[in-house]
Amino acid sequence: MSANHKVLVGLVVPGSRPSLADVEARLMAERGRVSLLYQVLLNSAPIACGWERMLTAVRNQTGVSAALRELIILRVAVLNGAPFEFEAHAPIALREGVSEHKIAAVSESAIAKIFDADERLVLELTDSMTRDIAVPNELILELKRRYDDERLVELVATVAAYNMVSRFLVALRIEH
Repeated sequence: MSANHKVLVGLVVPGSRPSLADVEARLMAERGRVSLLYQVLLNSAPIACGWERMLTAVRNQTGVSAALRELIILRVAVLNGAPFEFEAHAPIALREGVSEHKIAAVSESAIAKIFDADERLVLELTDSMTRDIAVPNELILELKRRYDDERLVELVATVAAYNMVSRFLVALRIEH
C-alpha cells in the first residue's frame, strides 16, 4: 500500500488476531486471499463473517449468469464512483466472457446498444436501483415477464449487495 493511501480505518493483518482465525480461514477457502476490503472488514468479526457469507451467496450460489452478475457489479461501481470495485471485477468479467467493449460501455452515461435485450433490462434495473432507489412499475413488470420470482430476487439482491459494497468502499476511502 502506498504512503498516500487514504483508508480511514486500520487494516487487520491476516494472522494477527487469533480470534479471527475461523473467519480468515473461510475467506481463504472461498476467495484464496484476504483482500484489502476484508482487511478492513475484519475490524468487526461479525460484519466480516456475515459479509463473506452474503456476498458468497450472491456471487456463487444464484442462477444469475456470471457475465450478467459482473456487468451489474461494474455498472454499480461506475455509478457510485467506486474504482476499487471496478478494477477488482473487470478481470473477472473478462474471464466470464464479457467483452472489453461491454466492460468499457458500462462506464457510459446511457446504456449502450452493444448490450443484448436482457443485459439492457438488467442494467436499467441497476441504474434505477442505484440512482433512484425506487424501480418504476413498468420496469418491474418487464423483469417479471422475463424472469421468474427466484431470478428476479437474485438480480435485485445482486444490485443491492454491490451497492452496499461500493458505498462501503467509497465511504472508507478503500482504493487500490
